[in-house]
Amino acid sequence: MPVFGVCGPICSGKDVAVEYLRTQHSCTLIECCETIKASTSVTVFKVDGETLTGVSELVNFVTRNWRKRYVLNNFSDPTLRDALSKRPFFLLVYLDAPILTRYERYVKSKRPYNITLEMFCRMQDSAAFNPIDGVNKHRAFANVYINNDSSEKPQLWEKLKRADLMNGDRFRPCWDAYFMQLASLASMRSNCMKRRVGCVLVRDQRVIATGYNGTPRGLRNCNEGGCTRCNSAAKSGIGLGTCLCLHAEENALLEAGRERIGDRGILYCNTCPCLTCSVKIAQVGISEVVYSTSYSMDNQSADILKAGGVVLRQFVPPLTDVF
Repeated sequence: MPVFGVCGPICSGKDVAVEYLRTQHSCTLIECCETIKASTSVTVFKVDGETLTGVSELVNFVTRNWRKRYVLNNFSDPTLRDALSKRPFFLLVYLDAPILTRYERYVKSKRPYNITLEMFCRMQDSAAFNPIDGVNKHRAFANVYINNDSSEKPQLWEKLKRADLMNGDRFRPCWDAYFMQLASLASMRSNCMKRRVGCVLVRDQRVIATGYNGTPRGLRNCNEGGCTRCNSAAKSGIGLGTCLCLHAEENALLEAGRERIGDRGILYCNTCPCLTCSVKIAQVGISEVVYSTSYSMDNQSADILKAGGVVLRQFVPPLTDVF
């Protein structure tokens, strides 16, 4: 049961995106409006013939009706966003477009035709940068970003189709996505001046070791001048014999040890292993290597791993930015 929140600046295509979700994926529209009670602003939602007052009532309603699909348009309430984001069925979609494109859409619509570009920009800034519920606040939290610079509805629908919004990995990552995200997180600890690489070793869907690239323990970090080769911006594959940095895969293998890896170990790495690491991976008995980004030695590594009986495959997650 997905619940989609559609947000974005004025005339970014939110209504068209909602129409797509309603007609192509049978989503039920949740209407929202603000009312004033005792000088206090309260959001009221209308859906399936029911009137729900406040964020809690809506979240409880969609949770109880988890078998249905819903969509919220003009999503602006950060309280609602935070509440729904705790649920495993919520996806926030952010649409945007160049301001001139959005202005042209505005004047072509049924809205006042005599509004100037300057007036539109002021109105846009007021809606986007409001400190309480400005739409720009939602962009950083969006799961999917769509650039709607198209002039016709079918073009936006095609982008929405390519975004594959119903992909289950968007709501609850599959094991590949989960472990690859952990590998990417590990890469953020890298101190290598050449590239950030992270690795996760898994057996029976349990993490047994992680690693990232950088100089060995006790040596000065690479990003502090510890490795002359990396700090000289040497080309890929050149001067490897002088490099002091351990690779992410090497660090993970050293941490785990052959006995812990066993014969069912799977190695996840955000970059395809180099030739040297591939030799070591085959030696310790890893059964499978899953990578995200290609490297200059992919074909050589693939040959070594294949000869060593190791499956090599690339994991490509669903798009988060659709242009």
